[in-house]
Amino acid sequence: MRNPFSPRTPWGRAALAVALAAALGLASGSCGASGGAGRSAVATSGASTLAPATRAFADTVERRAFDFFWELSDARTGLTPDRWPTRSFASVAAMGFALTAYPIGAERGWVPREAAAERTLATLRFLWTARQDTASAGATGYRGFFYHFLRPEDGTRFEKVELSSMDTALLMGGVLFCGEYFAGATGTEREVRALADSLYRRVDWTWLQVRPPVMALGWSPEEGHLPYDWRGYNEAMLLHVLALGSPTHPVGPEVWPAFTSRYRWGEFEGEPHVNFSPLFGHQYSHCWIDFRGIRDDFMREHDLDYFENSRRATLAQRAYAIRNPGGFAGYGADVWGLSACDGPVDATFTIDGRERRFRTYAARGASLLEIVDDGTLSPTAAGGSVAFTPEISLAALAEMKRRYGDALWGRYGFFDAFNPTLRLPVRVQHGRVDPKLGWFDIDWLGIDQGPILVMIENERSGLVWKTLQRSPHLRRGLAAAGFRGGWLDTPAPAAR
Repeated sequence: MRNPFSPRTPWGRAALAVALAAALGLASGSCGASGGAGRSAVATSGASTLAPATRAFADTVERRAFDFFWELSDARTGLTPDRWPTRSFASVAAMGFALTAYPIGAERGWVPREAAAERTLATLRFLWTARQDTASAGATGYRGFFYHFLRPEDGTRFEKVELSSMDTALLMGGVLFCGEYFAGATGTEREVRALADSLYRRVDWTWLQVRPPVMALGWSPEEGHLPYDWRGYNEAMLLHVLALGSPTHPVGPEVWPAFTSRYRWGEFEGEPHVNFSPLFGHQYSHCWIDFRGIRDDFMREHDLDYFENSRRATLAQRAYAIRNPGGFAGYGADVWGLSACDGPVDATFTIDGRERRFRTYAARGASLLEIVDDGTLSPTAAGGSVAFTPEISLAALAEMKRRYGDALWGRYGFFDAFNPTLRLPVRVQHGRVDPKLGWFDIDWLGIDQGPILVMIENERSGLVWKTLQRSPHLRRGLAAAGFRGGWLDTPAPAAR
């Protein structure tokens, strides 16, 4: 079995956070309210006012990210590659973002609604009919969950990857969104709704509670349930809300306080918030859930909401880049952003008299919990935060494109990562080194393209948020977690 702390897997990244929380002795009641008083309270809805040129740039970034999913996903099965153009397995999480992309493309007029509905239906049919059992090979999932990576040829388990709770949750985010968006009377849209509901109802969330009340990160035929549980703030808010909202296999409400009991509240770079180092943890759940104006018990104690928390985390990362304690090249007010992403090489080099240790794929980030920074930045860090900080996030993306041009920008928008510090003529494990500009990735990654696309659209129109406000499953899950206020206190909007 792979190293459980490998950041290449969502459950591995979370396992690292779990271990860190345990080492720091974080427990229920340890999060004080210091630093929260007097800061901005609950964020309210309302689109930002962007200059026409900035809006046009955002539209271009969004469209290119959409094209990644539309052009590269298999039209017959919906299987979406983990990355491109490097040959890779299919990614269940990327399929969740692809499903979310199709209605966005229809809404923008990039593809006909009928085509988007047909692609969605093909994906849902494949997911519903794919083999689900305990076999170590030849199956796609078990108990409604899906394996982290799938073979692109037939959609069965790739090598010995785990049955992933988080990847399944990301997939279900896209499934439920499509089920709500395609509300038309055509046979295609009716079948989309039926399959979306059936796929969600099939997931047996309680099966993950081997150490109740918390939920395990995953399972494999060889090892059984993984020895790690979801505790502490990270990307798994969506997972817990979906598990709480299930009409067939719901977990009990005690799972939410068990999850939040390991939160680490504190001030980092002048921003008091619940800390988590890589920005993807502040973005993924927000792709589907509108956290503006709704609060659970923890957020009521600190007089803010999770949207505001993510805004502060984004501002803290930008402030960290401006301060640039590591002295990395390129960092500044408009070039920033640490998240899980590709990297150049697992090696140490001396650059300008300073020893630098570089990494390949890693969950890079900066917070009170830890700092993982080797000078590698990822555009998804800023792009996935567009809904929280529109002006500064888009300014960062624009400056990255202006400064690095075609080295960082291509057919599907921004390549996954870059490192201006590494300019040595060394052999790297991935990407390429430009002796003047630094190291640049050569791939786009689905799980990093997705937040860019979805969060630009949520900033622009709130499409995904508003659509999923209709979902009775999402509303039920949020209520069970103790969320109240805002749109939860109003009737569900009617389907358009």
